Amino acid sequence: MIWESLGSVALGLALSWAALRSLSGRLPSRRAVYATGALGALFGAYLMHSVLGPGHVLPTLIGAALIGAVTLSLLIRPRGRRLSRSAAA
Repeated sequence: MIWESLGSVALGLALSWAALRSLSGRLPSRRAVYATGALGALFGAYLMHSVLGPGHVLPTLIGAALIGAVTLSLLIRPRGRRLSRSAAA
């Protein structure tokens, strides 16, 4: 479980780094992105380990990366365009 935890945190940090490189203008501060990526992947590893049980390291890490990516996607802000109101409002 220790290696799964360390591996998932490393995957979460790598996902955070990649998100910051490609979407830096649409994400909050670097600190928040790195923390969210690492904690999201760690939660994903915990969840996958609970579902699959011990002895499934690779599927656990894949699930951790997927859940970490989903958690990071929640931080993305919309582009700078303004929403217009409809005529009925």
